[in-house]
Amino acid sequence: MFPGALNSEYSHELKFVSSVQSIPTYQVMDTDGKVLDVANEPQMTREEARKIYKNMLTLNAMDQILYEAQRQGRISFYMTSFGEEALLGSAAALDPKDMVFGQYREAGVLLQRGFTLTQFMNQCYSNELDLGKGRQMPIHYGSRELHFQTISSPLATQIPQAAGAAYAMRREGTKLCTICYFGEGAASEGDFHAGLNMAATLGCPVIYYCRNNGYAISTPAIEQYRGDGIASRGVGYGIDTIRVDGNDIWAIYAATKAARKIAVEQNKPVLIEAMTYRVSHHSTSDDSSAYRSKKEVEDWSKRDNPIARMRSWLENKGWWAKGEDAEITKSAKAEVLAAFAAAEKLKRPAIKHLFEDVYDKIPPSLEREKAEIEELVKKYPDYYRVNDFARS
Repeated sequence: MFPGALNSEYSHELKFVSSVQSIPTYQVMDTDGKVLDVANEPQMTREEARKIYKNMLTLNAMDQILYEAQRQGRISFYMTSFGEEALLGSAAALDPKDMVFGQYREAGVLLQRGFTLTQFMNQCYSNELDLGKGRQMPIHYGSRELHFQTISSPLATQIPQAAGAAYAMRREGTKLCTICYFGEGAASEGDFHAGLNMAATLGCPVIYYCRNNGYAISTPAIEQYRGDGIASRGVGYGIDTIRVDGNDIWAIYAATKAARKIAVEQNKPVLIEAMTYRVSHHSTSDDSSAYRSKKEVEDWSKRDNPIARMRSWLENKGWWAKGEDAEITKSAKAEVLAAFAAAEKLKRPAIKHLFEDVYDKIPPSLEREKAEIEELVKKYPDYYRVNDFARS
């Protein structure tokens, strides 16, 4: 056979192919929280399941408060995860040392890994305790301790990076993998194709997790592509691929767990396309009512809510009592507000951080710039509002 298509057979029929059979969507439980096949019942303890659900409620509470804070002008930018909270199922299926490359709607992954509410608030305020030293927009989280690469604003930059990091893990024999999150809009970028092709040809243990929430900012999926979603592209690159119900936390958990096994044991990339719906605006810079009806959003929220499905599953097992939601949400809001108030009072990072963590040793050119800024700040302290910054 020709080396470029080893499995192709000869045909005497002149026929152009424009589509193949649509890839099915894997589902574990229905919208009422009932597991459809007992063989797929998640192997999860009561404590583990309750922790995940509490984190879903906490994420929801944090999103509500920080979204309103941005509207009040107290932080500059924010993005919520309303409608996509089931993403936490993927975090629960990973090894804590697996490297995460996020896009910007993965706060739930960090929450599941142990990122504190104080750390979330410090980053959104870019204060002196922000792990990123105030050099990123709000919600661009990162944590060396939790193996979460700092988020970049430009779409899809993390996709080839995840392949490269996974290749390094393979060479080191760590038996770990990377997981890379992105939306279906990012799959229109060139980095998506470069990253997946590199991962496939080099045999990189990476899980690509596409959140197909129906809209890339203001562009609906129907205007983004004509093929069978994003999953069909994985097949085109020779990557093991699965499409899952992205509002079904246990379908996500099972798929991610199985994908990780393939990645680390066979040194192969895997693509997961999670079909969900973005209930919120794209960000605080967006008004989604300009391109979709409010009724559409309300219908989705009522018909297929990831939090409601998870709660129903817990109640069906007798692991959650009616009314506990209100208690947990009230407690979570109080914790968020306390962390929020504390972060708001802290100073901005020291000016010296402008010059750190770029080079191993600061070059003479930056040393000169640093000296010049220090002199200007010393000469015009009121203009530069030096009291707003932490001391070097």
